Amino acid sequence: MPQATSTLELVRRRRRLRRSGGIRSLVRETRLSADQFLYPLFVVEGQRVRREVPSMPGVFQLSVDEAVKEAQAARAEGVPGVLLFGIPEYKDDVGSSAYDNDAPVQSAVRAIKRASAETVVVTDVCLCEYTSHGHCGVVVDRDVANDPTVEQLVRTAVSHAAAGADIVAPSDMMDGRVGAIRRGLDERGFENVAIMSYAAKYCSAFYGPFREAADSAPQFGDRRTHQMDPANVDEAMREVEDDIEEGADIIMVKPAMPYLDIITRVKERFEYPTAAYQVSGEYSMIKAAAARGWLDEPRVMMEALTSIARAGADIIITYYAREAARELK
Repeated sequence: MPQATSTLELVRRRRRLRRSGGIRSLVRETRLSADQFLYPLFVVEGQRVRREVPSMPGVFQLSVDEAVKEAQAARAEGVPGVLLFGIPEYKDDVGSSAYDNDAPVQSAVRAIKRASAETVVVTDVCLCEYTSHGHCGVVVDRDVANDPTVEQLVRTAVSHAAAGADIVAPSDMMDGRVGAIRRGLDERGFENVAIMSYAAKYCSAFYGPFREAADSAPQFGDRRTHQMDPANVDEAMREVEDDIEEGADIIMVKPAMPYLDIITRVKERFEYPTAAYQVSGEYSMIKAAAARGWLDEPRVMMEALTSIARAGADIIITYYAREAARELK
């Protein structure tokens, strides 16, 4: 008599590894940490100024003394560094306040470093907050002139380095500015100051609230001649490659969530330290929906930030840095 056989059908029960929070944590592929965050701060002149930006609830224009407090509080919560934007009282057509040693950014760098030398201080290098016309550089015939702008950017970056910045971050998207800044820093003895380049910065509608926060809306035209077309991917690869060859130490994709595919492509191709900026519009959309009860803000915040890390970002610049750091504890 033939022996009876039995077969056990294999059922792949992937839910076994989702049964509890502890198990899910053990097998989690992307791990978010507060030490990945940079916290953007908007610095203005004056003292004891803490002025909320209407379109960015929870974000403030801060005088230097208040910026120091904010940077210290962020560090106490596990956020290692800040990214500084300056809003001067005086503006002109060439953005000369950008390299004034007593301007808000330079003053804030010195004050933050005095209060906490370990805090990583990154400075945005652009002219849009400093020009009377609101464009990112020197305007000639109603267009941003590349090379005269680069000269101003070098002066600005050197002044930030002299104040004590650890990293300068050119965000203007002028051709050749990374190499020029690297030479300018090295020639003046700042060879240890790193460059985090806004390498693939797209001409995005998601920047709207930022322009209110930084008082940097252009008075005419737009920024399509220097920021990238949102439809382009291969161009982003070329921009990143150029900036790496010119001496960038960290490269950035901006905005983050609408360009997760770009973050992934950049990280996989170049294997370089990669930052992504969760910009003002991304932040404000979540805040607005949460205020109406349409979204669970803490969960959406963490899901959005996790998606940026999962795409390949090593550094995440986010206005949610402090809130997310508290959530991660």
